[in-house]
Amino acid sequence: MPFESLIEAPATDPAVRLARLNGELRQASAQTILRAAIVREWAGDLTYVSSFGAESAVMLALIADVDPSLPIQFIDTGMHFPQTLDYRDELIARLGLTGVRTLVPDAEARRTEDPKSMLWKSNPDACCDLRKVRPLEPALNGYSAWITGRKRFHGGARMSLPVFEYAAGRYKVNPLAGWNQDDVDLFLEQRDLPRHPLVAQGYPSIGCWPCTQPADDPDNPRAGRWAGQEKTECGLHVERNERPRVF
Repeated sequence: MPFESLIEAPATDPAVRLARLNGELRQASAQTILRAAIVREWAGDLTYVSSFGAESAVMLALIADVDPSLPIQFIDTGMHFPQTLDYRDELIARLGLTGVRTLVPDAEARRTEDPKSMLWKSNPDACCDLRKVRPLEPALNGYSAWITGRKRFHGGARMSLPVFEYAAGRYKVNPLAGWNQDDVDLFLEQRDLPRHPLVAQGYPSIGCWPCTQPADDPDNPRAGRWAGQEKTECGLHVERNERPRVF
């Protein structure tokens, strides 16, 4: 049954709307979830935040199938691997994406809080806040919802990830929540999509170069992120009152 036949008036109460969406679409394909979000639920009011990392080509291709002009936010932290920036440009051209926007940290804040670009070493949470979280917040203004590429098989707090969430006054859409590594690999193969060049070097999850290394745990694709630390998330999916204070 096409999702258009299931249309209801969007509920203003987030809890009611979440119950409807998760009830209707929790078992739906990623394609159906995305089309419902882009066309029906948040038309013109939705964005995607992409790292252009190891698995990003999947979501970007799915979005391009529906609307290649969808606004896509890329946060250039100033510490990406050069391969990530090249990969970003390759995917934009390959998929015909016209809505990619590059966000950068505030220059004055960088000079004040991280003058030697070594904050990642002494306080990685504060570094992520400076270089990722704060640049994204104003970019999300004007959007009621955003798409993420998170998946339950990544482990940690993501293991209980729903398809739709509501946090910090916005909805989050997680079309790939139920995908596993085999699903990702099969999609990349079937669509003949290029892989991030660092994947072949043992990086199943890719962030900034100082805090990313090849994963030594085959059962944990994010084992190479902040290895040896308790930190598992950059802060984009953490409530503001849980984030580190920067002094």
